[in-house]
Amino acid sequence: MPADENRDPEATPPSTPLVLVIMGVSGSGKSTVAGLLAGRLGWDLAEGDDMHPAANVAKMAAGHPLDDEDRWPWLDTIAAWIHQHEASGTPGIITCSALKKIYRDRLRGHDVVFVFLSGSQDQIATRLTARHGHYMPSSLLQSQIDTLEAPTADENALTIAVGGTPQHEVTEIVNRLDLKPIPPIN
Repeated sequence: MPADENRDPEATPPSTPLVLVIMGVSGSGKSTVAGLLAGRLGWDLAEGDDMHPAANVAKMAAGHPLDDEDRWPWLDTIAAWIHQHEASGTPGIITCSALKKIYRDRLRGHDVVFVFLSGSQDQIATRLTARHGHYMPSSLLQSQIDTLEAPTADENALTIAVGGTPQHEVTEIVNRLDLKPIPPIN
């Protein structure tokens, strides 16, 4: 999975976001990066995997990839979370594979930035194999890579190369998007 060749990594970052969608294939580090980022910024955090209907979880746990029809209700639940945060002006971070442009179109909002965690198949496979306690088997990685459509220059997206520490990736996201923590309430 090469980084997005259509986007200059030194280009002006996307507009200041209210909601970040941390995206990428399973094993790219979405949950880890999102958790660290939310902790650093004091933003709301939601795990997109927790929003899957039970039938989707069972299908993936059995080693079967999801199809578009499986994903639409899940994406609608995630979109509702995103739009609720936009409407209330509450900053938030949510994880979602968002593998296809049509899925991102379903999630898109004025103040939404997609943060694509991109790495080589070998990097992701190593991370996925080391992960424990997740219903997504490493055998489905190839189906996710085959489905993945990296964000293009016309999308409000930022590509982050995985391979460093999650803390380094978080620092890169914060710096490139010029994100500020929510001030503490006194």
